[in-house]
Amino acid sequence: MNTEDENPVPLEPSDPAEAALGSAGGSELPGSPALELAPSTVPVFPPPLLRPLPNDLRVPWDWIDLLLLLLISFCAIFCLSFLFALGMGLFGMNAAQMQKSVAVRNLFSVIVQIALDLFLLGYLAAQMRIRFRSPFWRTIGWRPLEMDGPSRALIYGALVFAGIFLQALVTAASSAFAPKRQLPIQAVLEDPHASILFMLVAVLIAPVVEEIVFRGYIYPVIARTFGVTPSILATGALFGLLHAPQLWGGWWQISLLILVGVIFTLVRAVSKTVVTSYILHTSYNSVQIIAWLIGTYGLRHPRLGH
Repeated sequence: MNTEDENPVPLEPSDPAEAALGSAGGSELPGSPALELAPSTVPVFPPPLLRPLPNDLRVPWDWIDLLLLLLISFCAIFCLSFLFALGMGLFGMNAAQMQKSVAVRNLFSVIVQIALDLFLLGYLAAQMRIRFRSPFWRTIGWRPLEMDGPSRALIYGALVFAGIFLQALVTAASSAFAPKRQLPIQAVLEDPHASILFMLVAVLIAPVVEEIVFRGYIYPVIARTFGVTPSILATGALFGLLHAPQLWGGWWQISLLILVGVIFTLVRAVSKTVVTSYILHTSYNSVQIIAWLIGTYGLRHPRLGH
């Protein structure tokens, strides 16, 4: 008798399911129903859809950089004030004389403000180039409006007229609740030398630096953390409160300036560029200066501008 015929070598199952069943220790008994193995039905869930971050909020700085900017600003104010006071002392004017002369104090404050604005502009430009290795203007949000053709020019022109209209509304609202005492900014504008410097700053320097700092540097960081709407409100409030020392005592005027800051930031958020808020800001300040020049007959009668 052939032993190979009595004990044949078992064949490898052709079906993987049968192999899996055999490996589990089970075998199909004679007369038992065939076992059907259901295919794997493990659910596969797609990854959650994340809203991509808009390009105008993709900036390389964060909250630490904002705090550093705040610290550097305070240190710069102290150092610049000390340096200018030291320089004036070299020309024979001591601190007591500076305190007695309102005109000198006003001129001193405007000069310090100009130096601070230029310093902050240089600091941010150096940070973009050296630390982040990025082009300054485009990284800070100074990019053209994403629109081709004459429509872009029309929008820029509309922003100029919007600045004129906004200044007219704010002036009317401010006059309705005029402050009961003279504001610090009015004392500055009454001095011919300080007022000329102040007007040049208001039109040529302040819109550039303030839009870069508030709408270009601060706004994206707050928007990434808390959302666009809270950032519009917060940035506008910070903008208005920054000018509070100039309007100290005129609480209604400070509130109006906070509203103006919110509108500036809203324009920047909708257009996704600092250029639009800069045009609105420059138009707003220019109309204010022109109105002051007309009201004072070319600064010949500064008190008539009240």
